[in-house]
Amino acid sequence: MQSKCSEKWSVKMTETMMKRHPSLTNGKKWGVYDCGVIYKGIEHLYDYIGDERYFLYIQSNIDEYVDDQGDIPLYDPKVYNIDHINNGKLLFPLYRKTGDERYKKAILKLRSQLEEHPRTIEGGFWHKKIYTHQMWLDGLYMGSPFYAEFAKEFKEPHHFDDVAKQIFLANKHMRDMKTGLLYHGWDERREQSWSDPVTGCSPCFWGRAMGWYAMALVDTLDYFPTDHPHRDTILLILKNLLEAVVAVQDKETGLWYQVLDQGGRKGNYLEASASCMFVYAMAKAVNQGYVEQKYRAIAEKGYAGIIDRMIEVDGDGLVNLKYACEVAGLGGDPYRPGTYEYYISEPIKTNDFKAIGAFILAAVEIEFGC
Repeated sequence: MQSKCSEKWSVKMTETMMKRHPSLTNGKKWGVYDCGVIYKGIEHLYDYIGDERYFLYIQSNIDEYVDDQGDIPLYDPKVYNIDHINNGKLLFPLYRKTGDERYKKAILKLRSQLEEHPRTIEGGFWHKKIYTHQMWLDGLYMGSPFYAEFAKEFKEPHHFDDVAKQIFLANKHMRDMKTGLLYHGWDERREQSWSDPVTGCSPCFWGRAMGWYAMALVDTLDYFPTDHPHRDTILLILKNLLEAVVAVQDKETGLWYQVLDQGGRKGNYLEASASCMFVYAMAKAVNQGYVEQKYRAIAEKGYAGIIDRMIEVDGDGLVNLKYACEVAGLGGDPYRPGTYEYYISEPIKTNDFKAIGAFILAAVEIEFGC
């Protein structure tokens, strides 16, 4: 199968990453969540073609974090950063395939963070302890699929209500009723200078933030019981989100902008990570039967735009992915105000790990999905 797949972009990008980064971890702290996005992409490819090198690559990198006792020395749960949950998603396939109890112990340590993680008054996880009373869309991707998989894997179905609550609260507080798009963050206390005094929301619709949320929905549904009373509501939220995303897709290229609803504004640009995330979420939603088949053609147009405008192959046959926002957030020091000017001023990077991971995920769904 590998030889038949060698020309697929999912395989070419994975092979590129493994060649460029034999150790993707390379001394980074556990909380570097963008590595986990790449691991998930490679795991997704492994599930389709079964190349054991891919599984061993993930295992060798995670083993740089997890010691013989199942401890994660470079992880501090008391920081209460929801980003630190993301890499834990890879512990589940490692535990299932190997039966090694240290992976289970590491899973339980991450689960214990969620038990004590600070929450809004309605029960939504703060993005970080240092970002008090705030939910960010990023956090839904970092925490919800892990939480749902934990509930399924360890047969604790009562947690699914809490998983659904996180999704519902984001949709309730961050969704703009006019456009259907979601703002990057929400401050329940309206204390941040970026928060609207009425809604508590940040000012802009940042592409990658909505991309995180879209991926969170389709990935969480992987584990959500088909008979759970909240499943249909999650599906409706997904359908509404994709409808809003399609409305702001660039008609010429099929791609999406850094600030989603302001495509014609000076300084805005077609951004790689959001485009890859939307293609992944949309294609997977079709492949899993969550949404109508009409979204397949929309996802394929986006994917073609990514290949045509954002992918290049160097003289050594290695793949590069261009035009990704390197990082963006809210608050902090120096303060990030979440304005249009802020989002377009952040550095644009080639081969950003978040974008590459999302690209592999999207390519797998387009190339192997039914």
